[in-house]
Amino acid sequence: MDSFTRDGLRFDVIEWGDDGGGGDGVPVLLLHGFPQTAASWEPVARRLAAAGHRVLAPDQRGYSPGARPEGRRAYRVEELVDDVVALADAAGAQTVHVVGHDWGAVVAWALAALHPERVRTLTAVSVPHPAAFVKAIATSRQFALSWYMYFFQLPGLPERVIGRPGGLADAARRAGQSPERARRDEAALTARGGLRPALTGAINWYRAMPFWEHRGLQLTVATPTMLVWSDGDVAISRVSVDATPRWVTGPYRLEVLHGVSHWIPDETPDRLADLVLEHLGTGAA
Repeated sequence: MDSFTRDGLRFDVIEWGDDGGGGDGVPVLLLHGFPQTAASWEPVARRLAAAGHRVLAPDQRGYSPGARPEGRRAYRVEELVDDVVALADAAGAQTVHVVGHDWGAVVAWALAALHPERVRTLTAVSVPHPAAFVKAIATSRQFALSWYMYFFQLPGLPERVIGRPGGLADAARRAGQSPERARRDEAALTARGGLRPALTGAINWYRAMPFWEHRGLQLTVATPTMLVWSDGDVAISRVSVDATPRWVTGPYRLEVLHGVSHWIPDETPDRLADLVLEHLGTGAA
């Protein structure tokens, strides 16, 4: 499987494995964050596939050149969730395990909240439940840590600032990403139809936040859930992490990685893969 379509949009997909070994027959969907692509999951995906799982990682809306609709509203979280449902349908999967990092975690939380019947397990990497995050913005230093979200609301300016050669890589390095991986991610987006168009699609995820139908995603999650957070994260405060259990009614587990940056799948892929493989077992039918 290398692509799927929804409403005339074409999404690129990378697939690893075929569930021919120790998997449970339920695909594992890996959802990337900003400003990365499906390729950023490769070290984790190969570990999951080696354990026998079928692993699918899409370049999501705005990142796939064939899936860049016009306008902010087209990037609402509900649309992003329906894209993932379409991927599951295309894969022939009634249920999936979902793992999301950064913005991919937001989509994973929303998928589990809006379509609990489709999600066997949820692993959120770096980002806590959106409702806990929104509350933390209003009550803690999370407001200051999220300054870039307000900057991204400006029309055109973010693309001019970080869309210059090396600009996106510089921004990622300031957020804790290694120089080599930051350049890798900028090159990956540039190869997908040019950096500026890819950036507009990616930044529209932020610009669409005021248009969410489920404002702040004030919905609980009953799916077996694991949150993996790192105390070296410069974007996500512990306050929002600690508030997350309020929004999870099912089995919940928090794993804190010490001395690790926001870029957990890049920085500690083997540790993350170990945690995910362990968590997948909690969703056995």
